[in-house]
Amino acid sequence: MSVVGFDFGNESGIVAVARQRGIDVVLNDESKRETPAIVCFGDKQRFIGTAGAATTMMNPKNSISQIKRLIGRQFSDPELQRDIKALPFSVTEGPDGYPLINVRYLGESKSFTPTQVLGMVFSDLKVIAEKNLKTAVVDCCIGIPVYFTDLQRRAVLDAATIAGLHPLRLFHETTATALAYGIYKTDLPENDQLNVAFVDIGHASMQVCIAGYKKGQLKVLAHGFDRSLGGRDFDEALFQHFVGKFKEEYKIDVLQNARACLRLRTACEKLKKMLSANPEAPLNIECLMEEKDVRGFIKRDEFEQISIPILERVKRPLEKALLEAGLTVENIHSVEVVGSGSRVPAIMKILTEFFGKEPRRTMNASECVARGCALQCAILSPTFKVREFQVQESFPLPIALSYKATDSDTAAADHQQSTIVFPKGNPLPSVKALTFLRSGTFTVDVQYVDAAELQVPARISTYTIGPFQSKSGERSRLKVKVRLNLHGIVSIDSATLLEEEESDVPVSKEPAKMETDAPQDAGVDVNMQDAKEGVENGAPESGEKPVEMETDAKVEAPKKKVKKTNVPVSELVYGGMLPLDVQKAIEKEFEMALQDRVMEETKDKKNAVEAYVYDMRNKLNDKYHGFVTEQEKEELISKLQTVEDWLYEDGEDETKGVYVSKLEELKKQGDPIEERYKESTERGPVIDQLTYCFNSFKEAAMSNDPKFEHIDLAEREKVIKECVEAEAWLREKQQHQDSLPKYANPVLLSADVKRKAEALDRFCRPVMTKPKPAAPKPPTPAESPSPPPQSTTEPETDGVDIDETTAEGEFAAEGEPMDTDKSGAAPSPA
Repeated sequence: MSVVGFDFGNESGIVAVARQRGIDVVLNDESKRETPAIVCFGDKQRFIGTAGAATTMMNPKNSISQIKRLIGRQFSDPELQRDIKALPFSVTEGPDGYPLINVRYLGESKSFTPTQVLGMVFSDLKVIAEKNLKTAVVDCCIGIPVYFTDLQRRAVLDAATIAGLHPLRLFHETTATALAYGIYKTDLPENDQLNVAFVDIGHASMQVCIAGYKKGQLKVLAHGFDRSLGGRDFDEALFQHFVGKFKEEYKIDVLQNARACLRLRTACEKLKKMLSANPEAPLNIECLMEEKDVRGFIKRDEFEQISIPILERVKRPLEKALLEAGLTVENIHSVEVVGSGSRVPAIMKILTEFFGKEPRRTMNASECVARGCALQCAILSPTFKVREFQVQESFPLPIALSYKATDSDTAAADHQQSTIVFPKGNPLPSVKALTFLRSGTFTVDVQYVDAAELQVPARISTYTIGPFQSKSGERSRLKVKVRLNLHGIVSIDSATLLEEEESDVPVSKEPAKMETDAPQDAGVDVNMQDAKEGVENGAPESGEKPVEMETDAKVEAPKKKVKKTNVPVSELVYGGMLPLDVQKAIEKEFEMALQDRVMEETKDKKNAVEAYVYDMRNKLNDKYHGFVTEQEKEELISKLQTVEDWLYEDGEDETKGVYVSKLEELKKQGDPIEERYKESTERGPVIDQLTYCFNSFKEAAMSNDPKFEHIDLAEREKVIKECVEAEAWLREKQQHQDSLPKYANPVLLSADVKRKAEALDRFCRPVMTKPKPAAPKPPTPAESPSPPPQSTTEPETDGVDIDETTAEGEFAAEGEPMDTDKSGAAPSPA
């Protein structure tokens, strides 16, 4: 079973796998640890990952990147609108109010949802993992930002399903970092909690996590984040700076050219990295647009000056996390900084001033999330043994249930009541139960408490509970279980109708309790919090425990039973993919992957034809020179030239079958020449092998060596006869072959010589290696008196024993097979 962790970033993805010796980051086909999260759509196929990045400059409008910023967001989202302005490809609003990505693919205009494109990125990362592990990858753990909404989390799961993956858990990136940091710590305290702040500044966002450590335990205390503060914001500041500068100096507007924008952004990103290590840095781009070369120069102080609006936002997530954790900077033992955007010196300066201590970089800034995800996958996997380490995760987004106060027909029935089910910092996963009094079908909305802060619609999903019918005809009690699962997704798991029935069975005098909810509770996972809340018409049930009821102590009172009936629950997720749409997306991904594979195979066949043309032409003038007639050579060279011209003209875009037939056509003329050369080079060694074979067996058969004296003379003569015949056959064939020119088809084939040697060896070897028969043992007297005890030490008796041992040793030596192989094949008589 594979144990894999995926970190899909805004710019690149990283794959980590768990092995017996630890966690390894997997290399892609280019031997790089990071794979670009880019999908480029072409006229014939897609290019994903490194191949997509290589074609981006040539095809910017069809190269999809930064997909992490698009999934699970409405088109009207202000952040999404800001992001779209900087993207080179087209993003429009779909019929459901969510974004659609528009590209040219296979010569047609196509639209894909961000979830579908993310599925393509996951497919590429999956292939990288499978090539490394040499096995199918299904179960995995995927890192996500802590601020991802319910819809974004569902979108990641749908994208993983499209790619053929089954995430065991969507793991918060900061928690993954904290796990990768803490599981290897052997000096954690037993009792006193060690608090560590993790600051993750990635390409597009900033996340802060404060974690408390004890021995074998990690507890997430608080989160803080800024969804739009990352390394790309510094790139954008440099980009806008140079756009204005080039407009003034070179009279060009870079914003009017998508390719020029892409090149300038790439140059600004490199410039930012240079400024991280140097006080100043130059920028040079050849032929940026309108055939103009541009040059620029900036100092670090100037860079920090234009970045002040960005740097001012760094402290807010830090302050928020500390406030939620109820800690001060003095309570923080150390600060760990990770993320690709954390290398800006100005950020490190702010963190040092805020915490009053120098931030540490003991972890790999880019790989820590993938490693933590792989560790979490190993912990969840039943086939992998990991050191005991408990992770107590908290959920940063408070969730409430909204419902009508009553189900009566009065005006008050329209009044919506809301109950916070999962407050901020609620443990993850968690299950809670609520009890409603209802007489018919009703609906419950799952919604965010702080929707304005998240800048998303309040409602997450709506659940319709019913229909159900009560025997009494009055309002009935319904127990509703709400689950916050490992992925951080909220759902209503089940609804149960509870009805009391009287029984004729008398009750004993002692009070008795019935565990009415035991069957349901038994199904809840052991590691889940099962905090139950009783709610009747939106208010807690006073003094009533939904889990147990106490009966009256009087004997004459009838015993009451609680009948449980499951009530249907239907789900509507706003903006989520329907199962049918997911299935269609899976089929579409399969078709596109098949098209990619066919095109790759077609390219391979085309390259094979091109390679054959160049290789054969060179060999005809070199080592094949003597093995081809001038006429054959001229005809073949002419044919090669014709195919080469065809490759770069009409054959530039052909099917796989056409290239295969072209290669076969060339080989019909080229193979006989290759075969003559091959026979000429291989013939000498196999002739030497056969010669050694019959000379060795003939010499052994004619030898007077004592070890062959037990072999019958007639059998020896047969061996000699076979050797003489083989020698005559070889002499005749060799004379005929020597009389032919090199360009003639050979009459003495190396395969025939090998078969002759093998046949001769099969006939002669059993004869010449026949073991010498064992010498008869000397007879012993039938009844000989037992020798006296002292006679066992006499020299004569010892001498007999030694002689017998020696004789047996000689027989064993003579019975050994002959070593008749020369260079692993030729026989030898000795």
